[in-house]
Amino acid sequence: MHEQVFNRIEKKYLITKAQKNRLLKTIKKNTEKDAYYRSEVYNLYFDNDNYDLIMQSIDKPVFKEKLRARSYGGYDRVFLEIKTKLKDENGNIGYKRRVMITRQEFAEFIQNNITLTDLAERTQNNNNNIQIAREIDHLFQLFSLKPKILITYNRESYKGKDGLRITFDDKLRFRDKKLDFIKGKRDKIYFKDIRNTIMEIKAQGSLPLWLVKIMSSEQIYPQQFSKIGKVYAKLKSKERKNV
Repeated sequence: MHEQVFNRIEKKYLITKAQKNRLLKTIKKNTEKDAYYRSEVYNLYFDNDNYDLIMQSIDKPVFKEKLRARSYGGYDRVFLEIKTKLKDENGNIGYKRRVMITRQEFAEFIQNNITLTDLAERTQNNNNNIQIAREIDHLFQLFSLKPKILITYNRESYKGKDGLRITFDDKLRFRDKKLDFIKGKRDKIYFKDIRNTIMEIKAQGSLPLWLVKIMSSEQIYPQQFSKIGKVYAKLKSKERKNV
């Protein structure tokens, strides 16, 4: 088991393919490709039958929290993450605490055969790792959590100086059945219009001037876009139409 803690400012932008291509001309000059430059991301979100955590996210509070499992295509590891966001005048400050387990261990955990704390103690991890595992176990019990929605997308990642990270997420897909980390033939496509790329910028402080200039010239401005919130709204809209 492996753990990590992140703390950074996060901003999202909804852009077109043409804007992405123009931005990349400047981004590639000032950053380098991430170690995992291209990846297929699987995010499995947990909630209860009332969708309390997702509803909290949609309400756009000053503080919000969600729990998800993330894995990558062709990668035999799962990151169980508590992701919290605190909104201030500069945007969202994101805090992410996570532990890494194998897919087999994840299957044991989901089937209630073992707690995450037991997994952490079994692999003799450090105290911080065990504490995060305990927090995740507590959330599962407190909210009666279970797998609810799987969201998949293709990610392209770049990293710059001072903790700068820029990602582009394309081909956003989702499903609420057969929630395993395998590409589904019946996955639903989220975007139907020209602005179908989510750019996310994460930084430890202010954005570099070169990045601010190119985004200003493209008239690209930050906006609220929660993947799980948007997908949940679309699923509920479809349910209402079928009633």
